[in-house]
Amino acid sequence: MPDTTRLRLDVSYDGGEFSGWAAQPSRRTVAGALTEALGKLVGPDLPLGLTVAGRTDAGVHATGQVCHIDLPVDTWEALRESLLRRLAALMPPDARVKAVTPVPATFDARFSATYRRYEYRVADTVYGPEPLRRHDTLGWVRPLDLGRLNEAAAGLVGLHDFAAYCKRKEHATTVRAITRLEWRRDPDGVAVATVQADAFCQAMVRSLVGAMLTVGDGRRDPAWPAKLLTLRERSSEVTVAPAHGLTLVEVGYPDEAQYASRADATRRLRA
Repeated sequence: MPDTTRLRLDVSYDGGEFSGWAAQPSRRTVAGALTEALGKLVGPDLPLGLTVAGRTDAGVHATGQVCHIDLPVDTWEALRESLLRRLAALMPPDARVKAVTPVPATFDARFSATYRRYEYRVADTVYGPEPLRRHDTLGWVRPLDLGRLNEAAAGLVGLHDFAAYCKRKEHATTVRAITRLEWRRDPDGVAVATVQADAFCQAMVRSLVGAMLTVGDGRRDPAWPAKLLTLRERSSEVTVAPAHGLTLVEVGYPDEAQYASRADATRRLRA
């Protein structure tokens, strides 16, 4: 196998017309679109080892997604000055590669990550979301109390088993460490939840938001979402919030010297 250069790709996309990140037969996905565009530049048979920080579900957006690929050194040198521009011409308009950066071979977009940060936007105005933001903002018909939302959020911060909020996968842990969970109102009046953790299991963020919204509009007690953490299976009482309000905004990484050790520790934890 020829010597390769590992490249970090920073990616944004409108998830509305994608069936999530992961490539699926006969479905339009972000990974599929990216792989197709790269294949037109480097050849469809070249193994890229495309690895993503977090596989977003169908309809979920991203402004801060990260993935990595490996290109033969001579291929990278030939494309170094033009790769970003040529990808812009080949990618669909609802997905963009914003940066291409050479990184050490120890960098792993998934396992080297220290956190993922999402935001969920909710408009509780009588008239609903602004038309230009309707694709990334949920309309909520009941007024939301920010104090109640943040009271509910506080009880979910920390290291917990989030089985009540996850779609369980066989042999996979549902223990996660939420380091930040808070609500704010932006100048346009939209309520925005910021959720940051070491990692998330499937549908976890939208389940958390769905539970907190029932607190914010007065239908549940602020302590209720935290009480569900005692459960060891998914709660039927939690409604998963719609995908289109959710955006992956940032993936965090340690210093270069810690890429390998962080990846090893994460693999042991998730095994």
